[in-house]
Amino acid sequence: MANNAFLVMDVQRDVVAIADDGSGYLPRLRRAIDGARAAGIPVIYVVMGLRPGDPVASPRNRVMANVLRAGLFTEGAPGTEIHHDVAPQQGDVVVTKRRGSAFSGSDLDLVLRARDIDSLVLTNIATSAVVLSTLWHAIDLDFGLTVLADGCLDTDPEVHRMLTEKLFPQWAEVVTVEDWVEAVAPR
Repeated sequence: MANNAFLVMDVQRDVVAIADDGSGYLPRLRRAIDGARAAGIPVIYVVMGLRPGDPVASPRNRVMANVLRAGLFTEGAPGTEIHHDVAPQQGDVVVTKRRGSAFSGSDLDLVLRARDIDSLVLTNIATSAVVLSTLWHAIDLDFGLTVLADGCLDTDPEVHRMLTEKLFPQWAEVVTVEDWVEAVAPR
């Protein structure tokens, strides 16, 4: 059986304010997090954190330039905090990343290897950024992957649908929160 970790990525206050579409995303994600904890699966939060004026952000990186211009993800800023509806509990790990992928500029790989984790369950905001980047990175690192389709959210519903229905199933198991929680529930 795989040693799983449950990743909650970029569910930070400012990002939720931008992307939450009123579809019940946060309660659904909370259910998945609670299901992971009940099944004994480690919950790892991944947050984007940038130093003020981020000295490692190249002006050639359009995404990072836009993030900095918008004032998002500055370490210590209230909007960078994990949303209180899905906040970490004692024993959860919080990893700070510096780019799109959960592995970029973070110690996530070290945390996973130290715990002998070989399979990841991905949830996030935004499907077209952090999940896509993390999925590709995790594939190259030989992790098994599950994406919770409705545990992910994107500002563009059509892009989210295309990724979760057409692209991701080629490399990962893609399931709903309800189906995943039912599958991992202690018997």
